[in-house]
Amino acid sequence: MDELTAEVVVAGAGPSGLMLANELALAGVDVVVLERLAARTGLSKALNLQPRTAEVLDLRGLLGRAEQRSFTTVPEGHFAMIPVSYAGWDTRHPYQVGIPQAQVEAALEERLAEQGVKVLRGHELTGFAQDAGGVTVTAGDVRVRAAYLVGCDGGRSAVRKALDLPFEGFEGRGHGVSADVLFASTPPGAPTEWRSMRNLVRSAASPGSFVGLIPLAEPNLYRLSYGDRLNRPADLRAKVTDDEVRAKVRESFGDAVEISEIRWASRFSDDSRLAGKYRVDRVFLAGDAAHTHFPAGGQGLNLGVQDAMNLGWKLAAELNGRAPAGLLDTYEAERRPVAEAVLQNVAAQTALIPATPEQRAMRLLFQDLTAIPEVQHRLSGMVSGLNIRYASEEPDPVGTRLPDFPVGDGYVSDLFHKGKFVLLTTAPAGPPHPDVVVARVPALPWPNLTKVLVRPDGYVATATDSTAGWLA
Repeated sequence: MDELTAEVVVAGAGPSGLMLANELALAGVDVVVLERLAARTGLSKALNLQPRTAEVLDLRGLLGRAEQRSFTTVPEGHFAMIPVSYAGWDTRHPYQVGIPQAQVEAALEERLAEQGVKVLRGHELTGFAQDAGGVTVTAGDVRVRAAYLVGCDGGRSAVRKALDLPFEGFEGRGHGVSADVLFASTPPGAPTEWRSMRNLVRSAASPGSFVGLIPLAEPNLYRLSYGDRLNRPADLRAKVTDDEVRAKVRESFGDAVEISEIRWASRFSDDSRLAGKYRVDRVFLAGDAAHTHFPAGGQGLNLGVQDAMNLGWKLAAELNGRAPAGLLDTYEAERRPVAEAVLQNVAAQTALIPATPEQRAMRLLFQDLTAIPEVQHRLSGMVSGLNIRYASEEPDPVGTRLPDFPVGDGYVSDLFHKGKFVLLTTAPAGPPHPDVVVARVPALPWPNLTKVLVRPDGYVATATDSTAGWLA
């Protein structure tokens, strides 16, 4: 048995786990990443970065790596496949970045390697025990002693199950399938580039069902998505056969459409679940280990990456002796309500997949309402993550995201590349704490303020220069 030591063990090398490991390594934390798979599969269930996730990556200088691997940008999101514009939000990234999940993982793992951290692949977490001094994690023939363990190991999380935490929510009635399909020629009426959320979904044959095509980077390669929210197979883990995919294509697009190749296919449920807790002593959950839902609105990967950003700087502060009492508890207090809100909007979106004449009428009415600018703004804020505000007794902008704006030869986001707190001030000021970067700016986005202290994850901590409650 190989014996290792670390400050943090991250179980799972998906986007959440890799983002968390990067955050910890940036702060000088000794981190070990365990991944049960021997190699990355190259498969990509998720296809996008939402605007807030683009901002989060930009705060760490990681967005450029992702954009180099992306194949499009889309200036709108969708709510139940009804397009909602990102115009009107104060962001430098009012668009979805079209990028396969595998490429997000590649970009994050590349940066992690540059920081001297390797992913231990083929090492599935098989058990752990925690005590007052730390956590002992076993993964096959490797045992790691660490101060903390974070489960980023997906919806069937072994970490969550070992903690015996309830996975609260409801079991859906339906299912969906995603498949990457190469057609011999462009299907009739299908877009050849992904530049909009319009005309991606077609009416399906039966009530409560849906089918859609998103063009990918390669000519005639599409992400085919279809499903039925009223019926699900007896075994959700059953392999999606080529015959099933071909039959759905014929039903939806006609017998003349020829498939050259089905590269992969995967079935998913419309279950909606949230972990009863995000923390049990020295063990935390993030990403799909903490929450799962139907992939409506393209929010899942994004929710997990933002979990990791929130937890990463707080764990690092604790381990580096900079955290005040209770800081680690704010992770669950802040991120669990965000996940609850996502699960609620996903439930509303699935309800807008019509199964009855009354629901079809409701969807048409809802489509009309989305033409109202205020409705567009509200819905796009939900799915993009741009509307997140962490609860605070202080008035706005405390708890809200800092909009990016020009500073000198760059942008204010450049000041966060090292993962520090940043004090933005319109007057000369010294650092209130060794872990605070001070930047003088001509003006702030809030004209009535002269200074704001901003957290490493880009949310306003206070409208003063006080670090009380944030840094010890």
